[in-house]
Amino acid sequence: MKKFFVIAFAFGLLSLPLIAQDKVEVFGGYQYLHIGTNTSAGINSGQGFNGWNAAAAYNFNKNLGVEGDFSGTYAKVSGVSFHIYTYTGGPVVSMNTGKIKPFAHVLFGGAQLTGSAQGASVTFNGFTTMVGGGVDAKVNKVLAIRLAQFDWLYYHFGSKTIAGTTVPSFSGSNNVRISTGVVLRF
Repeated sequence: MKKFFVIAFAFGLLSLPLIAQDKVEVFGGYQYLHIGTNTSAGINSGQGFNGWNAAAAYNFNKNLGVEGDFSGTYAKVSGVSFHIYTYTGGPVVSMNTGKIKPFAHVLFGGAQLTGSAQGASVTFNGFTTMVGGGVDAKVNKVLAIRLAQFDWLYYHFGSKTIAGTTVPSFSGSNNVRISTGVVLRF
């Protein structure tokens, strides 16, 4: 039974070039997130986070589509482990110029910020907006390399009461995300 699934998976991969129409794009790769000053969140000015970025896009035609973007970044600041997860979606416009495909997008959605230290953890859920774009370099009909993707990121988290202490709402707009990786086109 295991061999059957391996063979079926292999045939599925081999058939991808036959169905490739550039309608669906799946991206996966590395991201670096630079967070600006936000003393209420305990994050210092110029704090860097490393992590992953994944996205899927459906193209209605060669210039317009819709995209869903998901990411996670991690850093340790003054003994506190921070995790930031984003889940966004929105329109994407692109221009196919042969082997190079520049694109731009505006994405809206949610963000989750978690800080944990010494067995205690606090999570904030909020709103995020990303505006940016990037450039893909086509390797073949199915594979492309995302040379770079640059996004400006805005977030807003509401107030929260923790152990009788109220943490006021906070937001930040001095944030930049840079991603690179591999794009599969179907």
